[in-house]
Amino acid sequence: MGATKIQQGIAILTMLGMPRAQQNERSALTLLAVLNLGKGKRWVEAEQRMIRVHDILTFIKKEYRRTYAENTRETIRRQTLHQFEQAGLVDRNPDDPNRPTNSPNNVYMATPEAVEAIKEFETPRWQTASAEFARKKGRLIERYAKRRREHLITMKVPGSASISFSPGKHNELQVKVVKEFRPRFCPDSEVLYVGDTARKMLFVKEETLRRLSIPITEHDKLPDVVLYNNKKKHQLILIEAVTAHGPMSPKRQVELEKTLKDCGARRVYVSAFPDLRELKRHIDSIAWETEVWIADHPDHMIHFNGPKFLTAYDTQPRSTTATTG
Repeated sequence: MGATKIQQGIAILTMLGMPRAQQNERSALTLLAVLNLGKGKRWVEAEQRMIRVHDILTFIKKEYRRTYAENTRETIRRQTLHQFEQAGLVDRNPDDPNRPTNSPNNVYMATPEAVEAIKEFETPRWQTASAEFARKKGRLIERYAKRRREHLITMKVPGSASISFSPGKHNELQVKVVKEFRPRFCPDSEVLYVGDTARKMLFVKEETLRRLSIPITEHDKLPDVVLYNNKKKHQLILIEAVTAHGPMSPKRQVELEKTLKDCGARRVYVSAFPDLRELKRHIDSIAWETEVWIADHPDHMIHFNGPKFLTAYDTQPRSTTATTG
């Protein structure tokens, strides 16, 4: 009976528009506790009552024999009850809205709209009741999806359509690589591949990659950005955007050389950093005979170990890009 009630709770949360992260046993049990629905009760008996997180844990253990440690209270509060509140399923502190957020006396109570809808579960009116709840309160899963769309980073790939990255520092740096590094240092290059922290293979020119004998399966570890310059020396520019993960280290070079063993293009390895601070964190790991680009100083490159770049520079400012050796 208990397991069935939990599964039904998950189904209810799904139908009421809760995000996937709240379509689970923890959230279903929390819902049952808030509604005071023990294993012997039916959904039509759902009721409003004020309950603390500590009492939710006690109820779950007594009625459904699931034990949550006291230190999981914060997880239930932040990963279930907070979303319930946003979705209009519960109200926090209806008895004292000014109670501090970190108070041990915080209580939660199901909203009248939620109780009214949930009582209709397993009746012919459930579809209508859940739709009416969504009309009144909205569907949190859709609001979250809209928020994600609003925060997407959009970039026009030269010669191709626009692509949208998930938000984050890593993807922001990748956009700068394409928008700022490429036109400065390899303007004739073609964008073949761009990854994404949420979707590894975000932009892929499969036909060109196949022609160059570059593997394109998700399991082959390509760098974050791959550029190809066919107009100049059959060059493949392999760029790692360094935020959380490491730069072009000797180990990374060996891995990529193995992946690209069938590709005849000349390889240029680049580590892209957002700023000097990030460069300093990784400087001991950067492989020799590779390039470094810093987004905060986009007009310059650093070459690690290269007598071919031993150049006398004019003291007057020049319009051309200087390369640091």
